[in-house]
Amino acid sequence: MISIVIRNKNQEVALEFLLKNLRERYNDDIAEIVVIDNLSTDRSEEITNKYNARFETIEKFSYGGSANFAAQKATHDIVVIFSAHSYPVSHDFFQLIQKKFDENDNLAGLRCLHNSNDYKNYINQVKAKDDPNKSGLIFSGSAFNKKVWREHPFKADVATFEDKEWSKRVLEKGYEIDFVPSIFNYQIKRSKAQLFFRFKNDVIGNYQLWHEDIAFLSASKGLIMNFYRAIKNMFVDLFYAVKRYIYVISFIINKPEKFN
Repeated sequence: MISIVIRNKNQEVALEFLLKNLRERYNDDIAEIVVIDNLSTDRSEEITNKYNARFETIEKFSYGGSANFAAQKATHDIVVIFSAHSYPVSHDFFQLIQKKFDENDNLAGLRCLHNSNDYKNYINQVKAKDDPNKSGLIFSGSAFNKKVWREHPFKADVATFEDKEWSKRVLEKGYEIDFVPSIFNYQIKRSKAQLFFRFKNDVIGNYQLWHEDIAFLSASKGLIMNFYRAIKNMFVDLFYAVKRYIYVISFIINKPEKFN
């Protein structure tokens, strides 16, 4: 039996599309839907109730803490976790997940496919034990085994990469993580402030988990390259803006003959 948990904060439009998709296409494959909401002020609760899902509020959000909260609220041992701005696409999405868990009692989790890198690693059989970063779980479109979670909860104090940290830890304990060809879409447009917030957490997470240190020289080179790319892109954009304008003026003056 599969429990779906959805992490959400003020994503009413995306949340409704995800819930509508789940109910209309996959309702027979899932046992329950739980929305884990971080104090939304929009219509998220109303929309959750509209699609007969359970609404649970988490007040103090952290990545690992919210994943633990999601696991606690899920009733069944196969837990599929989404963000509100992601949604399953392939028709057999949950059937493939169920089949994988039925076949392997040692399975801690499954990573679904949502971009070209995932697909390449799946086809090239890049194992999670060899690269837990590229082939470990990603907590928007992954499934995990609640029985394994009971023994090894997620770390609530990590800045980010709670999914990768857990993947690395359970693999070291002898469990398995695998790809599953269940396809989903991950669609989000972040503001500059949100991208910077994510950048800060990634710097901390990469240092804590993968021991990627940053030197003053490399940080300075990064700043210089960012300036270079910004200036280059500005001039390229202006160049093609002028070319488009010249072409449109030329088209207005020399319009081709219309087809009958």
